Amino acid sequence: MTDDPHARIDAVVKNNKAVLFMKGSPLFPQCGFSSRAVAILNHLGAEFESVDVLQDQGIRQGIKAYSDWPTIPQLYVEGEFVGGSDIMMEMYESGELAELFGAEKPAA
Repeated sequence: MTDDPHARIDAVVKNNKAVLFMKGSPLFPQCGFSSRAVAILNHLGAEFESVDVLQDQGIRQGIKAYSDWPTIPQLYVEGEFVGGSDIMMEMYESGELAELFGAEKPAA
């Protein structure tokens, strides 16, 4: 494994269908935004990998540069940056996020 945070982030993003860079873990989120992101993905039944940015300062700073997005959590699907918690919520409510995962749209 390389010490270069950008290369490590790139490998995780490209080698997984969906990745959530978050504070904490899906079972024990360490912030409200990460908790909401996990809840949205779980509600969709989405399979995703998670990376706890609190465990690695290089990843924590590097992910912000990688996406040019200042906040965490960050969701990537099929190698593409989707967004953070607020964008995920908007996409969930519109059904766009369900489409990304091939899931049923949530009932209104």
